[in-house]
Amino acid sequence: MKFKTGTANSRTCRNGENSRAFTLAEVLAAMVFMAILIPVALEGLSIASRAGEVAARKSEAALVAEKILNETIVTTNWNTGGQSGTVRQGSRDFRWKLNNEAWNQDSNQSGMRLLLVEVTFETQGRDYTLRMSTLADSSTPVSQSTTGL
Repeated sequence: MKFKTGTANSRTCRNGENSRAFTLAEVLAAMVFMAILIPVALEGLSIASRAGEVAARKSEAALVAEKILNETIVTTNWNTGGQSGTVRQGSRDFRWKLNNEAWNQDSNQSGMRLLLVEVTFETQGRDYTLRMSTLADSSTPVSQSTTGL
């Protein structure tokens, strides 16, 4: 005697063999699930792409800010007050603004100035700002006198 056992997805065909197939309700349920899942996954990919692009632009803006601070300190241009401009880095433009203010955190160091540069850049239709700062000594350097021997 032979017994046939079936599972929930097993169907018996006319010739007596078991065949596995999905019902219309199962197919529709899977399609509804995919209709919900695909837009969520695409939005996640879009957010990840945007975050990656912003991170890449921020690293470029940091290079611009560092360059501006270094050039300003070396040339002592920061003594002239606030400055601004635009720098082209590769194929992108970065707007920058340099501010100079007194640094009063240490009462013993009255000659220190805080130099703050703000670099603004556009990515995917939005403006982002990166700020970088450093301290500079505004006191005149002590000149060394030479004595003849």
